[in-house]
Amino acid sequence: MPLVLLKQTSIDFIGKRRLAYAASVCMLLVGLFSCLFGNGFRLGIDFAGGVIVQVRFDRGVSDEALKKSLDIPGLPGTSTQRFGEADRVYLLRFAKQEDGSSSDLRSLVLERLASAFPDNPSRIERMEVVGPKVGSDLTNKALSALYYAILLIAVYISGRFEHRWLTAALMAAILWGCMYAVSSLVSLSMGWLVLMALLITIATCYFLRLHFALGAILALIHDVVITTGFLSLANMDIDLNVIAALLTIIGYSLNDTIIIYDRLREHLRKKKEESLARIINKSVNQTLSRTLVTSATTIAAALALFFLGGGVIHSFALTMLIGVCIGTFSSIFISSSLLLFLGSEEEYEKSQEEEHYEKPGEHGVV
Repeated sequence: MPLVLLKQTSIDFIGKRRLAYAASVCMLLVGLFSCLFGNGFRLGIDFAGGVIVQVRFDRGVSDEALKKSLDIPGLPGTSTQRFGEADRVYLLRFAKQEDGSSSDLRSLVLERLASAFPDNPSRIERMEVVGPKVGSDLTNKALSALYYAILLIAVYISGRFEHRWLTAALMAAILWGCMYAVSSLVSLSMGWLVLMALLITIATCYFLRLHFALGAILALIHDVVITTGFLSLANMDIDLNVIAALLTIIGYSLNDTIIIYDRLREHLRKKKEESLARIINKSVNQTLSRTLVTSATTIAAALALFFLGGGVIHSFALTMLIGVCIGTFSSIFISSSLLLFLGSEEEYEKSQEEEHYEKPGEHGVV
């Protein structure tokens, strides 16, 4: 029964787009404020390098006493984080390991803990050591993966919905070549290179009037930026699990956007005397049940991972929970309403006239 009611909705999403834009701007500003003046943008040891040790005590200990006991020369930047059950399991993080082997470090940590808590035995359950070079390589690869995922999505959207495969492929080749040339000639960090490439990609899509691709790209960037802002508010480290979740969110949000774009394309082909705003509203309303049901089932799975999956997968589950909610919001309010701002009804109808096909079952085609 609820699904039937959802299929019959006639909500004016386009009329509420300014409220949606205002909500997005507020979330972006809150995340930016947290990154600049609050908890900051914390990189996990996967990217920043360092040492992480998971320690279990027989009885609970306080954060202050534990941190005071870990004033170890050669391992600066010590931080502690409760992990798992109450105050018995902790993650100990050190900024870097200057010298010595993993076994030496393990012995040193156990010796300090035994000296500080003689009546409370402890044991190391997990230890990870990542050097600065490995962390830098992983950072570059993670940023590149996020950028190339968005770029290939731009090519796919342009080809599928605007039938301009050659233009989109040429754009991708030029952008990839420019990024490679700049990285070879100029000593810039991968973060700045990716930011420049994203801005050039957005400008290129706008100049070539690839409106469907531009709407999808802006919505995906919106999802990733707001999700990372909320992770900063939650004081969560950005590690490989978070990057995996962000790439998953990009694919998830894109899938919802494509469903809406498909329905919009069907209505544009019919050439009814309706305004573009009305056509977009109709498309979003007709796919609303699918969007919400898909989001609900994904959130249920992410909640199960969050509460039952253990501390190791906690960052992935939390990122998925935030990203799915933001992605659903952007698919309904952002990616579709941006089409109204970027182009006219005549442009979109013209783009659909370039595709001629026969539906299955018509004229003997099966």
